Amino acid sequence: MEWEYELVAECGRLTEGPVWDGEALLFSHIPGSRIMRYDPDSGACTEFRTGTNHINGLNFDTQGRLYGCCSGGRSIVRLEPDGTTTTLVDRWEGLRFNTPNDLALDSKGRIWFTNPWNEGNIDPSESMEMNHEEAFRADPQPDGSYSVSRVTFDTTKTNGILVSPDESILYVAQSDGVAGRTRELRAYPIQADGSLGPYTLLHQFGEDHRGPQRGIDGMCFDSEGNIIATAGINTSGPGPMIYVFEAPSGRVLETHRVPDGVNTPTNCAFGGPDLSTLYITSGQGHLLKVGNTGRRGWILWPPSK
Repeated sequence: MEWEYELVAECGRLTEGPVWDGEALLFSHIPGSRIMRYDPDSGACTEFRTGTNHINGLNFDTQGRLYGCCSGGRSIVRLEPDGTTTTLVDRWEGLRFNTPNDLALDSKGRIWFTNPWNEGNIDPSESMEMNHEEAFRADPQPDGSYSVSRVTFDTTKTNGILVSPDESILYVAQSDGVAGRTRELRAYPIQADGSLGPYTLLHQFGEDHRGPQRGIDGMCFDSEGNIIATAGINTSGPGPMIYVFEAPSGRVLETHRVPDGVNTPTNCAFGGPDLSTLYITSGQGHLLKVGNTGRRGWILWPPSK
């Protein structure tokens, strides 16, 4: 099936973090430090939150509370209904995080997040304090605070992250654009204590004469647990596209080239009343939608109808 893309909004540069709130699609405009809201009924795209300090990834917990990766604040935050922002975690073992990128929540309220260093999403005077770009988990405590654990020890430039619907697997994508480094989609079994077992390699993005292929940036699930992922760039490999990976095997089920001008698709999320519309953000500031994927999405909240 050939997908039909519709451009529904443009923000100038770098949109990310799409998430469905039950009525509309929220997404981050990172350079503008704002969260946008696209209403599919009216077609209006309006500001939902401003002054976000370069929030990137967004997601909801099982209670419908909105969380974000605050790149500029080097933290994981909760965006409260009254318009305030609560910083939940910003350090591990005394070191400031890099620029948290994407996050996934589970039914226990644990926040799994990636922590690459993205210079473009932070004040240029800032510098890394950690010597790695691994994935972390923040666990809620009875007093409302969070404890932080490092969960990967063998990755480079972690990016997209998902917890499988049955919460047995953590999927982690790497997107290091430096030649000779790793760009992989990995599946880590989640142990009873929250630690991860040895990973299974699901897919690897290689290099060609033009340079490294661009690995996975963001990803989401369909209702069968398969992974829909944004990857690729117009300067190497097969170009920018949307991949559909069978989970947990990693077999490529489908690839769909994105429209011309969308050089770097950044993230994707299903939305709409029946979660059958796929929304896609890009490094060029687009918000696209595809209503004919032949798939329905799976999200932790709101519950599917």
